[in-house]
Amino acid sequence: MTYVIAEPCVDRMDQSCVAVCPVDCIRADAADRKLYIDPNECIECGSCATECAQGAIYPAHELPAEWVRFEAIDAAWFRDPGRARAMLEQVLTFVPA
Repeated sequence: MTYVIAEPCVDRMDQSCVAVCPVDCIRADAADRKLYIDPNECIECGSCATECAQGAIYPAHELPAEWVRFEAIDAAWFRDPGRARAMLEQVLTFVPA
């Protein structure tokens, strides 16, 4: 299990979670609209979730249903940031029928 940063972080990107991460696994580039947690580096300490002012960070198995796709987005960013950004835009523009 890892922690995941969901929709409440989009366009807010409060850095408080970055400051408390003991393994520096939370990252983003200037082109990003949210922060990302590296699932391979996260040690599951939960410090980031406790510190997040937006309430955007969850253990992967506790993600609310509407934000489940953010787990794949976070993981994708560490392999291909452009693909993760495209995935994020799809999630943000999706309107359920």
